[in-house]
Amino acid sequence: MIGRFAPSPSGRMHLGNVWSALLAWLSVRAAGGELLLRLEDLDPARCRPEYSEQLRRDLRWLGLDWDREQPPQSTRTDAYAAAFARLEAQGLVYPCYCSRADLHAASAPHAADGRWIYPGTCRDLPEDVRRRQTKAPAWRLRTPDRVVRFHDGLQGEVAENLARDCGDFIVRRADGVYAYQLAVVVDDAAGGVTEVVRGRDLLSSTARQRYLYELLGARPPAYCHVPLLLAPDGRRLSKRERDLDLGALSARWAPEELLGRLAALAGLIPPGETASARELIPVFSWSRIPKDNLILNQQFAE
Repeated sequence: MIGRFAPSPSGRMHLGNVWSALLAWLSVRAAGGELLLRLEDLDPARCRPEYSEQLRRDLRWLGLDWDREQPPQSTRTDAYAAAFARLEAQGLVYPCYCSRADLHAASAPHAADGRWIYPGTCRDLPEDVRRRQTKAPAWRLRTPDRVVRFHDGLQGEVAENLARDCGDFIVRRADGVYAYQLAVVVDDAAGGVTEVVRGRDLLSSTARQRYLYELLGARPPAYCHVPLLLAPDGRRLSKRERDLDLGALSARWAPEELLGRLAALAGLIPPGETASARELIPVFSWSRIPKDNLILNQQFAE
């Protein structure tokens, strides 16, 4: 098994990031596998080198080691460009000139989660219309009217129609930055990743990524999408709002105390116990991990 933890160095990790990192680490260590660390710094406006160093220090403080580190995404532009060129050669990408306002005016949000489905406005624009455009385009991937089915190790059977549930999605932004969906597939394939453990909020990305694996001739990994940790009012934890970030958490608790509270949430040990990361390896089992999102009450307010 080859797993990975791929945080974005856009701020201090919060409790939800630690939760995902712990479960990804435990899954790999319990199976005697190899863990990769990859810093997903695609967005130059939000990601900083000092955040990357802080992430490494925080993971070491928690006892969550890794076996090798992949190059950060900011150094991988040539690999993404090569993958984009393969898609372009197949006639599967096209320029899109729509603004965000155009998209919201033309499309209703997806019923399940409020995502906006691209209506295909620029999909078949005549060449003379494209030549008259003055703004730099984003580039979208054509998606077929086809259902992608896969088994998630925690969420069970998942099926999504690419055309109706995803729509044609962006693989390169108008500013030239390659999009997350393409970059993550290229990087996981390059690292030989066989298992991806990540938050349940990314479950809807999986059909798109599996389709990209198919187009690029690579084998997709197995997936486990873990429940999100929610604030008492139902909000998702956020780096932007500094909800329970590791700076505040590490000032209050030792690593064993913090990990013990997370392990109790995961059903691995009784509430009130402490444990190091390595002490949790023998008790780890996916059968114990809850499937639905978890609301934090008093576990982390003391």
